[in-house]
Amino acid sequence: MIQIVIAEDQRMLLGALGSLLDLEEDMEVVGKARNGEEALALVRQYDPDICIMDIEMPVKSGLDAAEELIDHSCKVIILTTFARPGYFERARKAEVSGYLLKDSPSEDLANSIRTIMDGRRIYAPELIDMAFENENPLTEREKQVIALIADGKNTKEIASELFLTTGTVRNYISVILDKLDVSNRIEAISRFKEKGWFK
Repeated sequence: MIQIVIAEDQRMLLGALGSLLDLEEDMEVVGKARNGEEALALVRQYDPDICIMDIEMPVKSGLDAAEELIDHSCKVIILTTFARPGYFERARKAEVSGYLLKDSPSEDLANSIRTIMDGRRIYAPELIDMAFENENPLTEREKQVIALIADGKNTKEIASELFLTTGTVRNYISVILDKLDVSNRIEAISRFKEKGWFK
């Protein structure tokens, strides 16, 4: 019997997912969580085979929880509406076994669980295409700069934090705006967020 924990902050969806999987003869839902923190507690309590998690949940996101389970025997499946390349990248680094979209047919989920139990990984095909199309164009240094901009730091503060001159920081900012095809810092931050590139 494949034992499963589900973490989903939308109560109706949590109930529906639980009922669907309980209908499968070889599966049993042993715990339901409303956020990543509860999911981790249930995984420690029940030691399930699979933990299915949404990404955007209160208290602790599914990706944060997945990163904490990286050395655990429980296999993590991310089930989300968000096909964002940055999220997918983080999920891959957290070694999740599956990344599926909520609009997939429900029988796909049960079949994916069985495939994952056989030791394979399953990623929604549209994510793989998108990961190649949407590589983050910024260098490591440019990512540091945009992260500090998002923290509300001005050019001078960024320069002192990164041991650069203000002129160099201004150059970095203009390259960032150019690469992201935006005209100001606010747009740059929202484009970066929208792509799911903030770690």
